Amino acid sequence: MKKRLRNSGNTAKVVRVDSSSPDPDDIRKAAQILGQKGILVFPTSGLYGLGADAFCSESIRRVFAIKRRPAHLPLLVLLSGIHDMDRVVRTVPDYAEPLLGLWPGGITVIFKAGEAVPACITGGTGKIGVRVPAHPVAKALVERFGGPITATSANLSKFPAAARVMDLDPEIRRQVEMILDGGTLAGGPGSTVVDVTCWPVRVVREGAVSRQAIDDVLRKG
Repeated sequence: MKKRLRNSGNTAKVVRVDSSSPDPDDIRKAAQILGQKGILVFPTSGLYGLGADAFCSESIRRVFAIKRRPAHLPLLVLLSGIHDMDRVVRTVPDYAEPLLGLWPGGITVIFKAGEAVPACITGGTGKIGVRVPAHPVAKALVERFGGPITATSANLSKFPAAARVMDLDPEIRRQVEMILDGGTLAGGPGSTVVDVTCWPVRVVREGAVSRQAIDDVLRKG
């Protein structure tokens, strides 16, 4: 049974990390927090995200509560690489495989969720959004943890996401166990979200990767 970890102070511990080459010891401590059902804030390529063990229903419910996120809205997850997809994805349609060449980076691909994926993370949809991160801190964190982690933006629902730790809502800071401060991030619209559970595939949200780039990749196969 995993030991439960909760923030007992007024604000989370903030750890400054080198965004290009994070200290392995900092990453180890952050991964340990995830393994103890803790929640942390960490940098991604554009914005700060909320990280939790994607296979722990209790941790996932905490993320929803912290964000005040409606339960029917799914959370996306980060993987260390394509080799980990079978842990969370039921199948990869042949027509979707070219999109995987856009990883690591700013595209989230929605698949039918595997049987081991908690229903609460899918919002009851039976689908799971997956991304392989490009940011060195996010990449190191998911690799060290050894399993998928959530990567929803670290904000209250319907409020702006944060590209700087100082812009995090105080309520977020109070309810997480650790904040990995990678400095000012690039900001921007977030990842492009593509649903490949249907054909033609559906661009749910256009973001870091343009719709035209998606169309070009699919057309070339």
